[in-house]
Amino acid sequence: MATLLRKIGLIRLHDRDTEDPKHHQGSLKGTKGNQKNNTKHCNTSNETNILSTPEIKAKKFDHSVKDKPPGKDKQGKDTKEKQQEKQQQQQQSSKSSSSIPQLAPQRQHCTQVRTRRLMKELQEIRRLGDNFITVELMDDNLFEWNVKLHQVDKDSALWQDMKETNTEYILLNVTFPDNFPFSPPFMRVLTPRLENGYVLDGGAICMELLTPRGWSSAYTVEAVMRQFAASLVKGQGRICRKSGKSKKAFSRKEAEATFKSLVKTHEKYGWVSPPVSDG
Repeated sequence: MATLLRKIGLIRLHDRDTEDPKHHQGSLKGTKGNQKNNTKHCNTSNETNILSTPEIKAKKFDHSVKDKPPGKDKQGKDTKEKQQEKQQQQQQSSKSSSSIPQLAPQRQHCTQVRTRRLMKELQEIRRLGDNFITVELMDDNLFEWNVKLHQVDKDSALWQDMKETNTEYILLNVTFPDNFPFSPPFMRVLTPRLENGYVLDGGAICMELLTPRGWSSAYTVEAVMRQFAASLVKGQGRICRKSGKSKKAFSRKEAEATFKSLVKTHEKYGWVSPPVSDG
């Protein structure tokens, strides 16, 4: 029995030794091919799993960014320039937003100052009681007055005209700007129609203290009216008695245009003496 088993083992060993080498190599190649395929398959699966992680994805994104020109975005603008534009827009928006709430308090403050000043002056004029001037508010508007000038120099020709024509007063309109008393009021004659006396077309008044250059916040309405009364006499003002011209009313629009023109002229040549070319 043992001899039989040995013979069988020898036969098997002989069969293995006598197998075709090509066939044996082919089997080996097939085995190696399977190993390679298995290796590739494993590597592919491992690579896929690794790339699917967030870290590798981030690396890929960074790599794509590095391939682009430095400092450029999709629109081709420099990153620094884009940041500067954003900063400028933010500064402009902050300036505009900060300036908006500041306007209302400033206007409110100017209105309060103007109101207090005019209320005080109105009380002072009514307290005088010397019948030099009287004041009426236009449509109950504190910022627009109708002022009646009742007295001028009694030795003047203008006073004689007022007596002869039964003119009780010279009526003036005074408008106070938003920044009064730091800017002068606009003053014009309404009635009667005057000639000379530094009263021009539309009832405009040629007085330096009514201009921004000659104005002072210390001037009161009562003081301005006294100065106007003196300038009427000095300029030989008279009441117009011509039939066609005396009935023509003064116009505010014409007065404003005349006043702007005379201010430009006096700023160029001065208020004291006329230019040499005018004699």
